[in-house]
Amino acid sequence: MAEYNKYNPIRSIDGLRVPCPSSYQWSLEDLSANDAGRTEDTRMDKKRIGQVVKLNLEWVNVPIKDASELLKIFNPEYISVCYLDAMTGEYVTSEFYVGNRTAPLYNARVNRWTKISFNLIERSGVKEDV
Repeated sequence: MAEYNKYNPIRSIDGLRVPCPSSYQWSLEDLSANDAGRTEDTRMDKKRIGQVVKLNLEWVNVPIKDASELLKIFNPEYISVCYLDAMTGEYVTSEFYVGNRTAPLYNARVNRWTKISFNLIERSGVKEDV
């Protein structure tokens, strides 16, 4: 696989280094209570009960062998991820699960996938103080 990059926003996955993604997007998602929603008077009652981090990752022009290794690293049901957190401005470690993975084939003759992409969703969010 590709050489480790000290500027990689993903420091490790279950203690293993991974190649720097071509695209890394951090997002923070609100978790709302079951009874949240908009009322008939158009007022929104969000009722945020917590938040989770979501990371959208993509590697482009990936050799077939490297794609296989990368997908195997991200295959367990839950993974420990050390990542650059936009809100804290530091590397943080948390447990994630992996969303659907896609790998459109670029050209089998040159042994490349156009891209490998998926998102990571934090397993346990940070609860709001109620």
